[in-house]
Amino acid sequence: MNFPDFIQKFPALDLPFGEDVVQSRVVRSDAGLVVFFTFLQDVDLPPHSHLAQWGILVNGSMEMTIDGVTRICKPGDTWDIPAHTEHGAKIIAGSMVIDVFEEPDRYPLKPS
Repeated sequence: MNFPDFIQKFPALDLPFGEDVVQSRVVRSDAGLVVFFTFLQDVDLPPHSHLAQWGILVNGSMEMTIDGVTRICKPGDTWDIPAHTEHGAKIIAGSMVIDVFEEPDRYPLKPS
């Protein structure tokens, strides 16, 4: 499963992971950031916090910890992380995630 071709044409983010680990496509506005993530390898995101975030697991599986509570997510599961709440995740290769961030500049765009 892949995101549709038109989404693949959206800009990519300059992430601290290589494109062989996670691919991203993004829609940005002054109000926030919508990111389509495709994880090609397992990724362990350590606990961190920032402004609010909402997401949905489209494909695959992941273990999400929000404010000390851990759960296993399956396709269709969502999360709503309030601003400044510590969270982290273990994401399995093949997973696809759509995350919406309150911060429009949460991640920089990859230079074109």
